[in-house]
Amino acid sequence: MRNIKLIIAYDGTNYLGWQRQKQGPTIQGVLEDTLRQIVGHRVKLRAAGRTDAGVHALGQVAHFHTTSKRDLETLFRALNALLPRDISVIRVEEVDFRFHAQHDALRKTYFYQIYNHPVRNPLLRLYSWWVPEPLDLEAMRACLPLIIGEKDFASFRKSGTDLKSTVRTVYEATLKRAVGMAHVIRFEITGRGFMRYMVRNIVGALVEVGRGRLTPEDFQRILEARDRSVAPPPAPPQGLFLKEVYYGKKGRAKDYAPRGVRR
Repeated sequence: MRNIKLIIAYDGTNYLGWQRQKQGPTIQGVLEDTLRQIVGHRVKLRAAGRTDAGVHALGQVAHFHTTSKRDLETLFRALNALLPRDISVIRVEEVDFRFHAQHDALRKTYFYQIYNHPVRNPLLRLYSWWVPEPLDLEAMRACLPLIIGEKDFASFRKSGTDLKSTVRTVYEATLKRAVGMAHVIRFEITGRGFMRYMVRNIVGALVEVGRGRLTPEDFQRILEARDRSVAPPPAPPQGLFLKEVYYGKKGRAKDYAPRGVRR
């Protein structure tokens, strides 16, 4: 039995999220069905985290167990030949059998894109949130230190969720204009782990600060209230990207990626 780790990129527009469901296409479902064709048996992919409908990924991580003896290059090439054009496997690794994509993740980085211009950009409609009003970036940046560290993010969880703990640790958060993309503002956040909708809910509140409807002091009060009902609605899903998942030294035995792909 082997343990195979995949680094995956996908456009989530046409999918109901990562997790396999009965009623429609999902990233996990498409990947598992494709892998079954290649390795000759059913596989169960376990991902670093579940992205919601419409959310994208540049560096999702998942692993599966297989008895197949196919080499990594064959797996890599077969996957990318059979997968639809909106899903790609960036790298294939054979890892220690104890490796787990979710449990062994040390940090995750997401970014969220806001298109801030009076006229919508049709080319970015699936990859950003169009906010036509001017945004006060300095006021938005003033909120970022408030979410750094170990905090209770109950005000930024998904409504109706019942969790054992809403405490999460955020290591870094930045807000800046995207290089080479006029009028695009990128919020990037790195943490130990995130609740469903947590990043989108934070962005929703930050944009209200940028619009002048809330102050940084209001943002702090929302965070400290630990009450989802006092926070603004979440930002829409299409602006959110899972950028990268970080692991320690545990894991990789050998890998395959085309020349030029970062290892």
